[in-house]
Amino acid sequence: MTATDLVAPDSRGAIRYERTAWGRRYASADGRVREIWLLSVNSVKTRTAAEIAEAAAVAATGLPAAAGFGTPYRPTRAGGSLPQRVRVVAVGCGDGSHTVLADWDTEEAARQYARHAKPVLARTIEADRLNPGSACVDCEALTGCSQPPRMPFLLGTDRPRRPRRRRSVSVSDLRAHAGCPAKYHLTRVLHLKSSEPESVAIRRGRAVDGWLNTQHSARRNCRAGLLPDVLPDLPAEEVGSALRMIAEHAAVCPLDGLPQDEEVRVQPRLTVYDPELDAVVIADPDLLYTDAGGWVWRETKTAASRPWEGRPLLESFPQLALAVLLMSAGVPGGDLRRSRIELELLYQDGSACEELYPDDPGTVDAARQVIASLAGPWASDEAFTATAGHGCNGCEALRWCTPGLDHTTAS
Repeated sequence: MTATDLVAPDSRGAIRYERTAWGRRYASADGRVREIWLLSVNSVKTRTAAEIAEAAAVAATGLPAAAGFGTPYRPTRAGGSLPQRVRVVAVGCGDGSHTVLADWDTEEAARQYARHAKPVLARTIEADRLNPGSACVDCEALTGCSQPPRMPFLLGTDRPRRPRRRRSVSVSDLRAHAGCPAKYHLTRVLHLKSSEPESVAIRRGRAVDGWLNTQHSARRNCRAGLLPDVLPDLPAEEVGSALRMIAEHAAVCPLDGLPQDEEVRVQPRLTVYDPELDAVVIADPDLLYTDAGGWVWRETKTAASRPWEGRPLLESFPQLALAVLLMSAGVPGGDLRRSRIELELLYQDGSACEELYPDDPGTVDAARQVIASLAGPWASDEAFTATAGHGCNGCEALRWCTPGLDHTTAS
């Protein structure tokens, strides 16, 4: 920790600024070299130049410190001599990987801080825009903040019998919990991740999604664009199927003919707060755009085959159910009568587009039932018991799940 104390409060009312870097801290016996290890749960995590420079600067000038709730950091021991050199090392605790991100003398650490970290810190301090998201979970000011919007009983369930720490949740979380509570807890709460390669479908879907996001962010109409020759991070043998899906999207691209004065937002984060459940609810539409006074929420999904027609659309794609509830309650806004939710399904040999309307009472009621059926078990679960079965084969949490290992060994 390194701190700057002011003689009088500044324009923000602050009298002290603290900078910290969390990680394992080491120093040579003579104090000339310090290291800070930045830990990741699984593999080495990519760090920005600003993060690396800030960690190095704090290691070069700071002191080990402890913090109490709502109180300044306190040095845990008297200051000694400062180092002559600092190293920043990224460490993956899951696979043991490590990378030296910085190995600088203190003068270089100061130069890197001034170049990369100081401008970012200045922008952070000066910013006054509210930016609701998953960080609202730990924010002490949430109860008195105007954001995120309050939507009581959005998830259709009361608080659990026993008090729980405030949590964030998305439809992906709810679906993961419904599939296997243990997998949800291991991968989405503890953030454990398998080192096994992702499936072809996941890689292909991510590649298609990335290309579409780039096109839509530039306001390019995909119908008029040329198909790429390659897609990043996708093996050559998998590119063909992804390109066929991109070609199918071109026929239904929502930007085709969209007037330039309409707003387009690519994968915006929408956040609301359910105070009854004390849960921060997160939604990330693939695309939001305005159309004649209303908002259009589009979800794009790649698939190898058509969904089963006997199952209701909101049950097959519960993210549409949450979209209905949010839009019917005024998020993101606009004229509800002119708003709609679109589901775009892309296959290698075709595409389909379905529409839902958030001003339709029957659709809203059906959406409430879908979300409540998923959120109820999640909200009350305290054990996160594994659901052993055919899904254990290839499960990304299998290595940490004894019931799953037992099932796969016995089968």
